[in-house]
Amino acid sequence: MARAGLTADRLVAAAAELADEVGFENVTLSALARHFGVKDASLYSHVRNLQDLRTRLALLAGGEMIDEIAAAVAGRSGKDALAAFAGAYRAYALAHPGRYAATQIRLDQALVTDSPALRRTSEITYGMLRAYDLTEPDLTDAVRLLRSTFHGYCALESGGGFGAPRDVQRSWERAVEALHVALENWPSEEPAGD
Repeated sequence: MARAGLTADRLVAAAAELADEVGFENVTLSALARHFGVKDASLYSHVRNLQDLRTRLALLAGGEMIDEIAAAVAGRSGKDALAAFAGAYRAYALAHPGRYAATQIRLDQALVTDSPALRRTSEITYGMLRAYDLTEPDLTDAVRLLRSTFHGYCALESGGGFGAPRDVQRSWERAVEALHVALENWPSEEPAGD
């Protein structure tokens, strides 16, 4: 492939495909240069370094993931919205393991603030939780519970960590039901000093 036509967007799209094929941790500038048939140095006019490429990949994947989640939760509320959100999250994580891994990297807070996709992630997540009438700091705690549960389940599932004969899908459904019950019965935090 000729050097002409390389853009940051094309590089990031190729990095996303590569991440799903070989794993996020194996996405390097050298691997990407080989993919395009160019020298590593040719990429530096489009991305600053590997960290820049991985950050762009994380933003792309985060945008893709929230688009799928938003479509799933549209018009739903309460338990139905939670189940749709969880299902779309899991589907994306399992279908795009490398891209999903990119969504888990720590990003500079300024990038998070400036990213429309990441702002949309917050809006969709907090919107889905609106039915549970949580306020801060409980809302943040609930988001952390959901993220850690979804991520942990997906990581274990994709790594073959569930060896029991119980159907993995049924366990997932029960976990989401348990999260719904927990959210409906969320214990309010006692004010400090009481």
